[in-house]
Amino acid sequence: MKRNKEETKDKIIDAVGRLLAEGGFRKLGVNAVAREADVDKVLIYRYFGGMPELLRAFGVSGDFWPTFEELTGGDLEGLRRKPLPQAASTVLHNFARALRSRPLTSEILAWETVERNELTEVLEKVREDSAVRLLEELSPVAEESGVDIAAITALLGAAIMYLVVRSRHVKVFNAVDIGSEDGWLRLEAAMTAICEACIGE
Repeated sequence: MKRNKEETKDKIIDAVGRLLAEGGFRKLGVNAVAREADVDKVLIYRYFGGMPELLRAFGVSGDFWPTFEELTGGDLEGLRRKPLPQAASTVLHNFARALRSRPLTSEILAWETVERNELTEVLEKVREDSAVRLLEELSPVAEESGVDIAAITALLGAAIMYLVVRSRHVKVFNAVDIGSEDGWLRLEAAMTAICEACIGE
């Protein structure tokens, strides 16, 4: 019985992702999710309580946003031992790779640029919580540097998200092939150089 419940919850969460990618937030509602998942809408309320809670479950599922383990490479202690410029660039590289492996996420991020409502705010909170946790884990190293690591990584993280979203349809940006692995290796090298220049002692 428990297995069936978990399978049903997974079906519902998957349906949320598909609907967001196809039509954005305006068409997202309990009835639409129930139809897409082929379940009774009562189950959505029973398992999640409503749309905000369901969207939060989707946001933290790991299918939508990179997990903490992905961002840290699964080795937080090893990351903490690295010099701050190297730790920051490692996280940014992992972030770029994780986003690029999630085409559904890039579609949802694109929708978020044109729609804003209480549901978009739920996913924004998931992302912000992830960033804050990461900054808190690295704060002992960052505080010693005296640089505004949050602002620097905000700029670079936003650039990564923008280029990932653009790469869905535009393959070259500022003479960099953002549709290829070679192009992203160039961008990763640039991230490392920026971190060294801005954060290095």
